[in-house]
Amino acid sequence: MQSISVFEIIKVGIGPSSSHTMGPWNAAEMFLDLIRRTQSIQQVKEVFVEFFGSLAKTGIGHGTDIAGMLGLAGENFISIDTNTINDKIATIKNEQKIHLGGEKTISFIYGQHLILNKSKSLDFHPNGMIFRAVFENGEEISQDYYSVGGGFVATQEENSIENNCVRTLYPCHHGEDIKKNVEKLGLSKISDLIFINEESWRIREETEKQALFIWQQIKDCIYKGVNKEGILPGGLQVKRRAPEFNRRLLGEKVYKNKEEWYQMIVESNRDFNQIMRWVSCFALAVNEENASFGRIITAPTNGASGVIPAVLMYSQLFTQSKSDDDVIRFLLVAGEIGTLFKKNATISAAMGGCQAEIGVSSAMAAAGLTEILGGSPGQVLMAAEIAMEHHLGLTCDPIGGLVQIPCIERNSMGAMKAITASQIALDSDPESAKVSLDAVIQSMWDTAQSMSERFKETSEGGLAISVNVPEC
Repeated sequence: MQSISVFEIIKVGIGPSSSHTMGPWNAAEMFLDLIRRTQSIQQVKEVFVEFFGSLAKTGIGHGTDIAGMLGLAGENFISIDTNTINDKIATIKNEQKIHLGGEKTISFIYGQHLILNKSKSLDFHPNGMIFRAVFENGEEISQDYYSVGGGFVATQEENSIENNCVRTLYPCHHGEDIKKNVEKLGLSKISDLIFINEESWRIREETEKQALFIWQQIKDCIYKGVNKEGILPGGLQVKRRAPEFNRRLLGEKVYKNKEEWYQMIVESNRDFNQIMRWVSCFALAVNEENASFGRIITAPTNGASGVIPAVLMYSQLFTQSKSDDDVIRFLLVAGEIGTLFKKNATISAAMGGCQAEIGVSSAMAAAGLTEILGGSPGQVLMAAEIAMEHHLGLTCDPIGGLVQIPCIERNSMGAMKAITASQIALDSDPESAKVSLDAVIQSMWDTAQSMSERFKETSEGGLAISVNVPEC
C-alpha cells in the first residue's frame, strides 16, 4: 500500500466541493496534459466532456460544469482570482468559445460540448467523467477520469494518488501501525513519527513551513467568512450567518484588520457558552465561503472544510496549546488520520455518504486536538475513533444539489463532536477501549457499501427529497 503525505489530505482548495469541483477541475488539467503528450493544443479542433452519475445529478449545484470549463481553459483553482469566476464562465457561454489550455480558442457550446448525463453512471466509480478531443487531422483521443474524493482523481488504469506517493520509512497504513511504530521508536508523540515519515517528501523545515502556510490560509478564510454579508449563490436564498454570529459575540467592539479581530476574541468572554458559539461561528464562516466558490482548505474534503479550521482556531484562542509548534503538530496528526480513512475506506460522499466527509474530518480534528493537549498516542487514536463512531451512517443529502443545507451546519456539529471526543479520550484509558480506530474505519466502510445510493451525494434521498426544492 502506498503512503500518502498529510498535505495530500489537507491542502488549499476552492469551493464548493472537492469531489465535484476540484476533482473535475484536476481531471480537465490532466486531459490537457494528455493532449500535449499526444499532439498539441494547437492541433485540437473540438473538445468534449461528459459527466456521469453523481457528478451529473448534483453537478450544477456543486459547480461541476464550471470546474470543467475553467479547467479546460487552463485556469488553476489555487491561483485563480475567485471574484472573476462568474465573468469567465459567462464569457464562455455567451461567446460559445473556450480558450483551450490558455493557448487556442475553439468553439465550445454548453450542452453540446459539455453534457451532464444524469441517466447513466460509469462502472468504476459514481463520480465518473469522459473527456474527448478531436484533432484537425481527424484523429481523436478520449480518457475516463473518476473523482474519488478530496480532489483526488483516478483512471481505471492508474491512480493519480499512487503516482505522487512514495513509501515512508515507517509506513502507517492502519492505526495499529502508528501505535507499533511509536512504541518501536520510543516516541511519546505521534507527530514525531509523522515528522520522520514526511521527510520522504520534503525536509522538516519545509513541512513546518507548509503547515504554517495552511494555518495562515485558514485564518484568512475564517476572517473573510465572518465579514462577508449576503445571500449564498445557487437559488436557495440561504443567508450568510457567520457575520451575524461574529457581531453578536463581539458586541460593540470595532476592529480594522484580522489581527485586531483575532486579539479581541482572545480578550473576550471565555465562558463555555461563548466559546462554543465561537466554534460554530468559525465553522459556518469557512463553509459559507466554500459554498460561494471561495478559497478554503480541503480537509479532507470541501464539504467538511470547516471542521478542522474551527477546532484548530478553538485550540489557538481558548487553550494553552497555541504555539506555532502546536499548529504544526495538530495538522500533521489530523492529516495522518485522514490518510487512514483514505486508504482503508473512503473520503468520498459519493461512495460513503457524509460519514466519509464530516465523520472523517471530525476524527481528524479530534486526533489533532488531543495530540497538542498532551494526549498519549493511544488517547489520540481513541479520540479519532470516538469522533468517527458517532458519525457512522451519516448520509449525504444536499438540498437542491448545493453544499449548503444541511452541509454548512454539519461542519459546526462535526467540530463540536471532535472537541467532545478529545475531552473524553483525554479522561480515558485507551487500554480499556472496546473499539479500535481500525475497527471503526472498517465499520464505516462496511456501512458505506451497504448504504443506498440515494443517500450518497445524489440528492435523491433524505432532506433533499423531504424538502422539495429543484436543483438550482
